Formats: sequence, structure tokens, C-alpha cells
Amino acid sequence: MRIYIKLSKNKEIIPFNYQHLLTGVVHKWIGVNNNEHGKRSLYSFSWLQNTSSTKNGINLGRDTYFFISAYDTDLIKRITKGLLDDPEMFCGSRAIDVQIRDVPDFSNEERFFLHSPVLIRQREGEKTKHVTYLDEVFEKLLTENLKIKLQSVDLPIDNVSVELDKSYAFPQTKLVDYKGIKNKTTLAPVIIKGSPEQIAFAWQVGLGNSTGIGFGSLK
Repeated sequence: MRIYIKLSKNKEIIPFNYQHLLTGVVHKWIGVNNNEHGKRSLYSFSWLQNTSSTKNGINLGRDTYFFISAYDTDLIKRITKGLLDDPEMFCGSRAIDVQIRDVPDFSNEERFFLHSPVLIRQREGEKTKHVTYLDEVFEKLLTENLKIKLQSVDLPIDNVSVELDKSYAFPQTKLVDYKGIKNKTTLAPVIIKGSPEQIAFAWQVGLGNSTGIGFGSLK
């Protein structure tokens, strides 16, 4: 399930690195009994859409929104209740409308744009490397990560794969600062192959690591 949240205009300029502020709002709406914190995230949320930039930060417009998706319908209901009880966000903005969308009917192969960049990590001994589309193991690690999430809810993992859309002419890497930590991420369309159920799951939970703090959401 997914909810689309329309926002009011901000009263103060929003910093470019606002991702931790948005994460804080989502966790606030989940509520005080937030059992999601520290768990493998089976939810995802987009960055703010339809914003305008200045040299000092960003502003929200009449059509600014973001979305939150989750495999667990009860979690979406809890977030929606939290939002309605306390719609205040940050920098003077607030949630002014929420629309619920059920999972679409997917086929066995779907192409998705990212509404927040995908972060995927690989252990190398004692160190962790951030992997991007420029690395050969990018697709393999994204697929393995999705399979781990599928297994966690007892969904089948056979014949599912995540691939970069190699026909797209402008894939990008993006360095994202989250609370002072630099994360090397990828912005490019992906193609997911599998059963409609597996693809619907990915659409809800997102791809890669740290979807619970705003990475890897699928349009």
C-alpha cells in the first residue's frame, strides 16, 4: 500500500540535506511504539517532489508531495493516523492532504524510475563499500538484497532479478550527505523481473539498503 502526502508551502528555507528531517517526520507518524526502528526496513519513502531551488535551499510549491509505501498495511494505517493527529513537518510546512493508493496490477517485468537514489553496500573485510551502477556487482547486490527482504516475509525468491535499464542515456551517481555521512548512490531507472507479487513487494519496500531513511523508493 502507498500514501501520497501533499504539503503546504514552507515558512523557512529548507536545507538541501533535508533527508534526516523527513525521516524524523515519518518516524514521528509511526508513533511512540516504533518497532520499525533498527529493523530491516520493509517500507520506503520518496524525497520531496515538485520543489524549487534557491542558492540557500529549497522551497515547496502548490504541488509538492512525497509518498510512503509499506508491505504491512497496518503500518500505513498507523502512519496515516499519526499524520492526521499531527500534520506538522519542518520549516513551517505541514501535510494538508493524504491519498491512499492500492498496489497496482504488475506484469512479470516492470521498469521503474527512482524517486530517491538507491544505496547499496558491500562488505570488504572490515570495511563497507558503497556500490553504484558503475560497479559490476551492482545488479547482483540489488537482487540479493531484494531476495533477503522477500525471504523475511516468506515470499518466494525464485526467478526474481533487478537490472539497470541500460537503454537509459543519463544514469548518475549522487553523493548524499545524511547527518554528516557521505553516501554514494545511484539515480537511474531499473527493470525488475519476477512474479507480479514479487514486483509489487519491491514497489512497496524499495530497493537496496536504508530505505527506512529515504533511499531506494520506486515511482
